[in-house]
Amino acid sequence: MHVTQTLAEGLKREFKVVVPAADIASRADVQLAEMKDKVRINGFRPGKVPVAHLKRLYGRSVMADIVNNMVGEANKKIVDDNHIKLAMEPKLDFEGGDEGVTSVLDGKADFAWTVSVEVLPSFEVGDLSGIKIEKPVAKVEDAEVQERLEGLARRNLAYTDKPEGAEAADKDRVIVDFVGKIDGEPFEGGTGTDISVDLGSGSFIPGFEEKLVGVKAGEEKVIEATFPGNYMSQTLAGKTATFDVTVKAVQQPGELKIDDELAKSVGLDSLDKLKEVIGESIGREFAAAARRKVKRQLLDALDGKFAFDLPPTLLEQEFNNVWAQVEQDMKRSGRSFEDESTTEEAAKADYRKIAARRVRLGLVLAEIGEKNKIQVSEEEVTRAVVERARQFPGQEQQVWEFYRKTPAAVAELRAPIFEDKVVDYLLELAEVTEKPVSKDELLKDDEDEAAS
Repeated sequence: MHVTQTLAEGLKREFKVVVPAADIASRADVQLAEMKDKVRINGFRPGKVPVAHLKRLYGRSVMADIVNNMVGEANKKIVDDNHIKLAMEPKLDFEGGDEGVTSVLDGKADFAWTVSVEVLPSFEVGDLSGIKIEKPVAKVEDAEVQERLEGLARRNLAYTDKPEGAEAADKDRVIVDFVGKIDGEPFEGGTGTDISVDLGSGSFIPGFEEKLVGVKAGEEKVIEATFPGNYMSQTLAGKTATFDVTVKAVQQPGELKIDDELAKSVGLDSLDKLKEVIGESIGREFAAAARRKVKRQLLDALDGKFAFDLPPTLLEQEFNNVWAQVEQDMKRSGRSFEDESTTEEAAKADYRKIAARRVRLGLVLAEIGEKNKIQVSEEEVTRAVVERARQFPGQEQQVWEFYRKTPAAVAELRAPIFEDKVVDYLLELAEVTEKPVSKDELLKDDEDEAAS
């Protein structure tokens, strides 16, 4: 096997591999000779089958196995001899195409092909200690716990019909049928039957709930309301609609009780225990939000420390994944690039930068993890699979079997675990200071922060 490098351009490499036909034939003869003592053919005693006869029967399949093995051997030789890390699976171009491969299998030609690879960039990680991180910390206030308690109590409220002729008031529940129209024509998704509207909840578009205050059971009413400009359906966003409403019932809520009985309704012993559980839940939410912001700061710091060429195919694949999600989101929302005050070309340029950042940081984290021997244990992967299975009640066994048989899916679970472990390692090296913040500031979206 002769391997010659023919291209070294950036992160692209090409190699020409040639295996003389005589070498392939020699290896085939050895394998056929080894088969003599193993195969059983009618008319021949064990071990007495002529090699020439075996060649007529099995020569083509033996040659195919040898050719496949040689491709693997060549790939390994290229990686080992050149001390490279592949970014993608090698791309193979066989000389002569299908006809050339047929000639090789028939023993009439040398086996020659080109191996095109993209390699991972080489870079020094350097000293990563001393990265400054500001960790936002919000205190779980009693008022927040009380608000959650009240929300839970409201969801458990019993509603009863108000006396005949009674008007709907704020906090009442109105049961309605309605048909929504734009320019006098019903629109898709604008019809509802036996819909519960809790007045004052803000669950419906602005103006709808407010105009139900004062209605009575049996009343029919036409309500005009305008969809918000950022409504998820672009065909309705900003449009004014009329709703032909039939009021079927007006109900009043029972007394809002926050007591031990409320706690028992959710499987807890007492109100104090319920408050404790809610407080812990809010604390976990705050901790997760703080973690996201800390991780974002850390990744921003890493992104500023490294600049190197990225494997073109790897970058293109990541961009295609990002862009497919963008197109899917826009299609679902019915919005266009014009609605976002941009163009498709400008949006692609922005998202290509996002894809480049993801690829770069992925390579940096992988290098840091490898150099510091950070690994994901099988126990951690198993826990992730179990957690995933729990998300599909009644289908746990099917989910488990899917991951057992699909290594690529397991790799997708392993990747974020590995990333988080590398992040934890880096945070131990960083200078982390805590900054007290309000709940609203802690939970503020990163996009909102960037815009402010």
